[in-house]
Amino acid sequence: MAPDDRPARPGRPRAVPESASGLSPRDQILDAAAALFVEHGFGATSTRSIAERVGIRQASLYYHFAGKDDLLVALLETSVRPSLRFAVDLDERADGGVPAPAALAALVRFDVDTLARTPHNVGTLYLLPEVQGEQYAGFRADRQALQDVYARLGARAATAEVVDVVSADRLGSILIQLVETVIQLRRSGDVHAADREAITASCLRVCGLGPDAVATALRDAETVLSTTGAPA
Repeated sequence: MAPDDRPARPGRPRAVPESASGLSPRDQILDAAAALFVEHGFGATSTRSIAERVGIRQASLYYHFAGKDDLLVALLETSVRPSLRFAVDLDERADGGVPAPAALAALVRFDVDTLARTPHNVGTLYLLPEVQGEQYAGFRADRQALQDVYARLGARAATAEVVDVVSADRLGSILIQLVETVIQLRRSGDVHAADREAITASCLRVCGLGPDAVATALRDAETVLSTTGAPA
């Protein structure tokens, strides 16, 4: 039998994944982990199955991540840290002249877009029992810090009638949970610009703003986003 006619033998798993996707090896592992965690659940997914999905040796996965918990922490951080960095900047700018309703609207739009872009809708993993473990304390602290900014911006944007009956902490909790409805929307299809605007307007209405004030805040938010380099 000529060498070229011999049956192909199964190849050994690679040390690093192929780069045709344009993703780095680390990001390919994260993408595979996100898909499997969402499809099959965290408990039912092994590091071996993640490595097989990427097409690498299991030992190669451990070069980048210590284990499943480390992977999940990294994925959860991608869904909250960009919004937190943006929120902290907005919080400072709201003290320096940016109208609070516009700052709140800009944060909601940015946060919705961040959650809409996370790989395989990893926001669905927020409620996993494992996320209450000590190794996820950093993620929980980041999400709480983001909620605190929602509370401050919401309290500044809210009408006196709302401030009289809803504490800032409760308002922050309501606002962030409204934003996170995008996670459920993704389960049934794509998130559209109309969805983003509806969620943003809903957050403003919760603060007691009327139609004209909502329209102004939405328009001003576009300016805020454009001056920060964020997508408007």
